[in-house]
Amino acid sequence: MKKILFLLLLPFTLLSQGPPSNCVATTIIINLDQYQSETYWGIYDTSGALLTYGNNYGSQPDYASVVEQRCLPEGDLTFVIYDSYGDGLNGALWGGLDGSYYLVQCNDTLIHGTDPAFGNDSIHVFVSDACPPVFGCMDPAYVEFSPLADTDDGSCTTLKVFGCIDSTMYNYDSVANTMALIPNCDYVLTLYDLIGDGWVGSYLEVTQDTNVYQFYIDTPAYTQDFIINLNAPQKVEFRFYVTAQAQLTTPHCGFKLTNPLGNTIIEVLPPFIQPMYKYKTPTYCGNLCIEKTFGCMDSLAINYVDSVNTDDGSCYYMPGCTNSSYLEYYTQGFLADYNDGSCLTQAVWGCTDSLAFNFDSLANIDNGGCTPVIYGCMESLAFNYNPLANTPDTCIAYLYGCTDATMFNYNILANADDGSCIEFVYGCMDSTMFNFNPLANASSNLVPCIPYTYGCTDPSMSNYNPEANTEDFSCIPYIYGCMDSTALNYDSIANTDNGSCIEIITGCMDQNAWNYNVLANVHDTSSCLYDAGCVTGPGNPYWLNDPCYEWVILVDDYCCENAWDTICQATYNHCEGTWIGPLPKRFDKELIMVTDILGRPAKPGNNKILFFIYSDGTVEKRLTK
Repeated sequence: MKKILFLLLLPFTLLSQGPPSNCVATTIIINLDQYQSETYWGIYDTSGALLTYGNNYGSQPDYASVVEQRCLPEGDLTFVIYDSYGDGLNGALWGGLDGSYYLVQCNDTLIHGTDPAFGNDSIHVFVSDACPPVFGCMDPAYVEFSPLADTDDGSCTTLKVFGCIDSTMYNYDSVANTMALIPNCDYVLTLYDLIGDGWVGSYLEVTQDTNVYQFYIDTPAYTQDFIINLNAPQKVEFRFYVTAQAQLTTPHCGFKLTNPLGNTIIEVLPPFIQPMYKYKTPTYCGNLCIEKTFGCMDSLAINYVDSVNTDDGSCYYMPGCTNSSYLEYYTQGFLADYNDGSCLTQAVWGCTDSLAFNFDSLANIDNGGCTPVIYGCMESLAFNYNPLANTPDTCIAYLYGCTDATMFNYNILANADDGSCIEFVYGCMDSTMFNFNPLANASSNLVPCIPYTYGCTDPSMSNYNPEANTEDFSCIPYIYGCMDSTALNYDSIANTDNGSCIEIITGCMDQNAWNYNVLANVHDTSSCLYDAGCVTGPGNPYWLNDPCYEWVILVDDYCCENAWDTICQATYNHCEGTWIGPLPKRFDKELIMVTDILGRPAKPGNNKILFFIYSDGTVEKRLTK
């Protein structure tokens, strides 16, 4: 809020001048009392020059609200409101209503003139300042939309998706981010009259968009209701008009607007209504959410309710006895889910089979526990004692022996097994046979005797004999390996080829060589080629392992550091023994001999220290590469 200063009346020079090119939009609101023509105002700069003014309000109705738009320069300015009679806007002093005044810039009220008793004038110094930009989303189609923004900051990111966003509602939409509102509805507009004698020519004007309505109490009454259809959520405006003959009754009037939800949207009670003042309020008709109503939604159910939208699991379909303590619960042919009062006979559980050992003549529901009549020997020391018998029968004494007819010593007369049974053991009973079984007590055609067959019986050995049944310790183990004598990994002791043979690939295996062969597995020293590092790069004749080439670049640096010319080639041929005649000279002196450290003629590639003897008698010592 800008600072507001209140000053005493100062003398000002009244000048007429237009607004500057760069100015601040300003709104001046004057709420008049019933003596409109007495009021006027002016705005001055620091030199006392009049910048703008407002007067001639005599034609305005009593208590009119006058809105003036001006464009003011930036800086310190002074607003002065005058009253020619000297009682300010103090209309209540004479039985009417007080007035007020306001000055607004950039949505900020800089002057609050709420004290109407200012006498002849009231002076307010304020600072007029340029409105700072209000950044925000300016597109109402986005959730981030700000109605106050005047500069788009790119914050519009989320498009509005309308729907019911209340998760407790029946038609909740999880995709929606903006509540869908009811677009219009009927409001109740209530007019008040404290005296109850009607409004006598005064009326309330209601405006929304291009629709304008007028309402008033036209009969003696304290209140009167009117139905008015309004759009939502658009603002609606109210302005109270009063005629000259009704101006003394203004304090008797008031109004209230109520939406269909029973909410009071706006209420101005008497005696506080201001004629011509524009009352504004947004409207709200409610949202499009549908509350959940619970009940049975299955049309096949007895308690189906067609007006509910959410099933609460209360549906029932089968009337009958639902109490399991009654006979009808079990005899109705189904399990009822709705008690219709048919439970009459108390259920008595028991055995209802008259032929059963435990038949219960009082039972009307069988409990599944009927015990049949079982005849048998009930003497526990008898052979045929039956612990389950409930009715006596003949008993038989014990006769012990082997009672298993499949056993070797089965006793047909025994009725009690004494554990003496011996099983049949079938097998070869010839001790000279391979499969002789000393435990056999019975022979069978299914188990013939087998003679001995000697050999290697280990299937993991190379000479395994599947027909042998007796080991002769002649087994030879498998020796796996490469059996190809031409392969790199040939194994002379292997007797079983395992597919591991590796083909011999001869080549240079020195990674420092120019022609290093990554696939070679047998090193050929003589095939390796090494780059001497000369200007022409690797290649003939520039291989360092060529002894004549090595000798040439030792005796003549030019051949390595500059180029391979005819002199280099002649020197190379001389080394090979193919040159006839004297060597061409590169220098004034001629190379006579190259010797080793012992003075012997040097051979290419065999020396680390060489001595070069020239025709002028000079000797040069060099180290080989």
